[in-house]
Amino acid sequence: MARPNGAAPLTVLFLVVLIDMIGFTLVIPFLTYFVQDLATGDGFSDVGARDRWVGIVLASYTLGQFLFTPLLGSLSDRFGRRPILMFGLASNTVFLIVFGLASTLWMALIARFLAGAGNGNIAVTRAYIGDISDRGQLPGRMGMIGAAFGLGFMIGPLLGGVLTDPASALGGPFATDWWAAHPYFLPCLLAGILSLVSLILAIRMLPESLPESERKAQPKSSGLRRVVSNLIGIKDLTPVVRRLIFTNATFLLAFTMMHATFILFTALPVEDGGLGYDERMNGYIFAYVGLVGVMVQGGLIRPLSKRFDVRSLMMIGTVLTATGLGWIPYLEPTPLTIGLIVMTFIAAGNGLFQPSQSSLLTTEARDSGIDLGRVMGAQEGFGALSRIIGPIFAAFIWAETVDGTGVWTYHTVFRVAGLIAIMSVLIQFGIKQPSTNSEAIGDV
Repeated sequence: MARPNGAAPLTVLFLVVLIDMIGFTLVIPFLTYFVQDLATGDGFSDVGARDRWVGIVLASYTLGQFLFTPLLGSLSDRFGRRPILMFGLASNTVFLIVFGLASTLWMALIARFLAGAGNGNIAVTRAYIGDISDRGQLPGRMGMIGAAFGLGFMIGPLLGGVLTDPASALGGPFATDWWAAHPYFLPCLLAGILSLVSLILAIRMLPESLPESERKAQPKSSGLRRVVSNLIGIKDLTPVVRRLIFTNATFLLAFTMMHATFILFTALPVEDGGLGYDERMNGYIFAYVGLVGVMVQGGLIRPLSKRFDVRSLMMIGTVLTATGLGWIPYLEPTPLTIGLIVMTFIAAGNGLFQPSQSSLLTTEARDSGIDLGRVMGAQEGFGALSRIIGPIFAAFIWAETVDGTGVWTYHTVFRVAGLIAIMSVLIQFGIKQPSTNSEAIGDV
């Protein structure tokens, strides 16, 4: 079987990742309000108990991915990339729509978990690109995945915010009792339709990339065993590689704590210290975050990495993010400019941190003669744990302090997130700049 070539497979893969990210980020502006409504309907009248479910539902998607993506990756090694990508797109289509129709907390929780469990598309997409690319093509094609991430993070929250509550916001054909009773269904329906279109395109235009002769009949380790092996195997890596992996995990812990509680804060009434934002306003804010991320990673990071060493960029990014996280609860409804500055700190900091850390890790692994797949597996494993723990940890802190006074108030969770980000800065001390900076950003 000849390996696929040309623009068509890459275009379809770009759409697969873009739609994955739209589906994942589309829920950000309204998930907090949706879960609050479901929790209230299920009898959780206490604000803290109600808001605790926001972090749990948010983390359920990542938990599903954490447990099942290694299994899907192994199955793609055995049966080919194409059928696993099809399965992920079909899973996306079904469970996005089911989530939009959820009428209880458990239905929402199970739908998000199963959506994550069935969707290993990003990992399998990377494997597909590796199958069809030579060494010279690989950086540019992997960069395409990063571009899809950034665009998805811009488009998803914007659609989620604008399309929420269409009975009131859009009117016309949506001005019915049914749409009024299902205010969060339209953005989920649109995401499901986009996923279905992507599935149809993949069926028609995406050939298999892994020849049968190269498939593994029985992988040495698969599923959860591979996850555990990646986590335990960190002890055999070099001190600098371990430090870089822990730096990333700590940074992600702080960053995902903000994801879980930012809208809990902005949705608070102004008289209670919040900003009084609705779903649409939060959609605009997160779309702005995505735009800043695209500008930094797509336009600024290369020239900056030529002027400054990559280790410094990573540290500056972490400090900017820590400053923004700690600043959040002190925002006022006006002026909006101050809020945008804070979100710029967070988005630009993340945009500097992610590629710099990945480049340092790749360079250090190569210089130390360590298998890159093993290093990235360990990084992904610890990063996934942070993305699971962060929202739940933040939601529980919020639940215990939102009605507090004195030191322990809704400010606490953002202070803790900022301190954890500063811990990430402290872990970075001792990491030396690689002797060659030429392959630091964009050339890895």
